Amino acid sequence: MKYSNLLLAGGLMLAVACQSSEQEEQASENTAKWADSTAMQAIDAEGFAKHIETLASDEFEGRMPGTAGEEKTINYLKDEFQKLGLEPGNGDSFFQEVQMVEISSQPQGPMVVKNGEGESVSLDYLKDYVALTRRVQEQTSLENSELVFAGYGVVAPEYNWNDYEGLDVEGKTVVVMVNDPGFATKEESLFNGEAMTYYGRWTYKYEEAARQGAAGLLIIHDTEPASYPWSVVRGGWSGPALYLQAQDNNMSRAKVEGWISLESAKKLFALAGMDESLMEEASKPGFKAVPMGVTASLTLDNSLKESISNNVLALKRGAERRDEYIIYTAHWDHLGIGEPVDGDSIYNGAVDNATGTAALLELAEAFTELEDPQGRSILFLAVTAEEQGLLGSEYYATNPVYPLDKTVAVINMDALGNIGSTKDLIVVGYGQSELDDLAEAAAAKMDMHVTPDQNPGAGYFYRSDHFSFAKMGVPALYAESGHESREQGAEWGKAQTETYTSEHYHGPSDEYDAESWDMAGMVEYVQLMFDLGVELANSGNFPNYKEGSEFKAARDDMMAGSK
Repeated sequence: MKYSNLLLAGGLMLAVACQSSEQEEQASENTAKWADSTAMQAIDAEGFAKHIETLASDEFEGRMPGTAGEEKTINYLKDEFQKLGLEPGNGDSFFQEVQMVEISSQPQGPMVVKNGEGESVSLDYLKDYVALTRRVQEQTSLENSELVFAGYGVVAPEYNWNDYEGLDVEGKTVVVMVNDPGFATKEESLFNGEAMTYYGRWTYKYEEAARQGAAGLLIIHDTEPASYPWSVVRGGWSGPALYLQAQDNNMSRAKVEGWISLESAKKLFALAGMDESLMEEASKPGFKAVPMGVTASLTLDNSLKESISNNVLALKRGAERRDEYIIYTAHWDHLGIGEPVDGDSIYNGAVDNATGTAALLELAEAFTELEDPQGRSILFLAVTAEEQGLLGSEYYATNPVYPLDKTVAVINMDALGNIGSTKDLIVVGYGQSELDDLAEAAAAKMDMHVTPDQNPGAGYFYRSDHFSFAKMGVPALYAESGHESREQGAEWGKAQTETYTSEHYHGPSDEYDAESWDMAGMVEYVQLMFDLGVELANSGNFPNYKEGSEFKAARDDMMAGSK
């Protein structure tokens, strides 16, 4: 039986709740054949480990965009794709240039906020506030900019919510809460309850403020709804930042994008003569924005540097529906060479994300081993500058090589687990799209089950490269390696993940270690993603977002426009 037919047979049989013993025996036989197929077995620990070891070696210098480490990384990927016989994914090139600009913003002093009585509050940089600009200007400033408290800074028609209703914020600075009203109230009927929607992400709040014409936006930090402490904000919003170049030099963005600590926000409310309870009132339907009656002044001096990095694209043409595409993504970049820790200054990024990048190569090899070529085309997309804010994927999604209305789905792989075989697959943002159902079917074939992410309020769905496509309306799946170790149990598995996060994540010690890494779980994960991709590639269906997803309208509009 051909591979594609085996997948179909196995999937249908496992979907039937009550089977005869004869059907069960046949299902077992088909599953065994599926697991032993040449294509599936092309995904193996030996080849996987070789790619990870190379990409995470000191020779690749931490794979920072714009460095010698980038040149080595993208050429390694190109060479490996060529060896497999894949076509260049961007015309006659395996590369897509991503033009970026590096901006280092330094405040001239404190942010000074004054009221009408001549009283003032000075907020100290890093301790009380952080601020930067996306505008490609050597200096940006707020001069006595009126402050307006606009709740959560959300315009969400599908939730009947508009914090900017009736407001004119042109030239003003908006102050908003982090996360969204659903998280604050824990009411399932409000937004998506405790699970963050995109309206809760800081990226959305800056985008919306720009659409409203605001001069500045300040987000009030609060550790629980943000899911990280002030130290993360302080570290992430100070120093150089990379942005995509724009034709208008980002002049359509607010002059100043920043955060203030919760303690600082309380000082501003007191200066304005406003009750702090307004921050709680902001999560209630019907809340109206409140002018604060105070003004803010701040000047940023900005150092500017243009740079170019590259996405890497390789294509496996489909046999039948070749003008429809399934995209596998992983970011190839990491943090490069940085502050030494225990004498080591190379941030190798073995787990994050040499694993996902190596998975692209393993998947590419598996697709070339299919006995019957898949129906739809497969694009293997290794993106740059994820660590700088999903820039490579954002660039592709806004400058697609292949039409988004012909893009069936995006499957993203980021930081795969090295703890061995697990019983579970963690789907981040579970319930967003119909791809979750396909993931559950593929997991069942491997005696696995799908588990939603356990901290939906943190908004992890909005923090990896698939999200750049979700914003545009393309269904996207982001699944993480599970915690339920088949050998050691769930608690042990979760503890290993927590140890990695606390001791190695974004540090020089995120290195490949052949002695301690168990590759079995990674292999199973990639085999599952391969199965899912083959199923999609041989289907005529276009998955959609589910009712209640903030991305469904974009997909519906996209598909309606393509007819």
